[in-house]
Amino acid sequence: MNITFRWYGRGNDTVTLEHVKQIPGVQGIVWALHQKPVGEVWEKEEIQSEVDYIQSFGFHTDVVESVNVHESIKLGNSERDQYIENYKQTIRNLAAVGVNTICYNFMPIFDWTRTEMFHPLEDGSTALFFEKAKVENLDPKELINTVAAASDLTLPGWEPEKMAKISELFEAYKEIDEQRLWENLEYFLKAILPVAEECDVKMAIHPDDPPYSIFGLPRIITGDQSYEKLIGISDSPSNAFTFCSGSMGASPENDMVKIAEKYAYRSPFAHIRNVKIYDNGDFVETSHYTQDGSIDVKGIVNVLHKQNYAGYVRPDHGRHIWGEKCRPGYGLYDRALGIMYLLGLWDAYKTAEEGKTK
Repeated sequence: MNITFRWYGRGNDTVTLEHVKQIPGVQGIVWALHQKPVGEVWEKEEIQSEVDYIQSFGFHTDVVESVNVHESIKLGNSERDQYIENYKQTIRNLAAVGVNTICYNFMPIFDWTRTEMFHPLEDGSTALFFEKAKVENLDPKELINTVAAASDLTLPGWEPEKMAKISELFEAYKEIDEQRLWENLEYFLKAILPVAEECDVKMAIHPDDPPYSIFGLPRIITGDQSYEKLIGISDSPSNAFTFCSGSMGASPENDMVKIAEKYAYRSPFAHIRNVKIYDNGDFVETSHYTQDGSIDVKGIVNVLHKQNYAGYVRPDHGRHIWGEKCRPGYGLYDRALGIMYLLGLWDAYKTAEEGKTK
């Protein structure tokens, strides 16, 4: 288990790499060029500048999250081939500096959806919250305003240039159902996977968040059957998954321990976090501690340990605790606590295993 920490870059994060350096066990930084417009080529010089800075703190830069996919590719319109060519070149440029894992998603318009950015919890902390009934009756523009007001920092998937075209995008997606979206994903994968293979890069698709349709938009990476369908598209070793316990696990239909048992071998990158799911479909993000939510975090780590998982793991979202002012879900303190919990579980399972062999 290679522990990493997501960081949004110089001048774009309340957390510094000096802070991250003080968290025991962190080996790498999960990074991206967050200021780049979606669809543009990431140039070698700007990639090298970021990599050099991160590596100067002793971290590896093996994982990028995310090289976002342009809406033209998801829609399958006449502009997609040029954006796919740009994507291929970005893969080549990232591989040239040692990146071996790229996390991406194929969610229409919104990369993730929450109705509250700082929902109060009983312990006095706040966290990201999803109110299902509210989304079912909400104008998407209201949601955009809620997210935009939450932070002056970049919020991936909610880029201002994309949000400005929200009405046009919803109109375009009226012609896209799940089958068409799968077809467009297949077209994209068959174009980029040969390049990823040549570069020895794993393309690790992230599950939809939440893993079901919102605002009438199709969602396709939602559970076990989605992974089987992806494997059916291509058995390339570069066609991989980002295992995300909190995103896919937001549906009670998904047993994340069983999914880890079945697919961890195809997941070079894992996001481990907890959510508490309510009977009405609402969910709130909690601490990583298993007992605080609905996800069996202990069971997931146990599976990874049994499989000698050597992939990259990050603690993913955290609560906002101890008065920290930060990007929603991405403060320092609770993610650091999450790392220590994950490492503690791993060490306990390792010690127990060693005891059996003596």
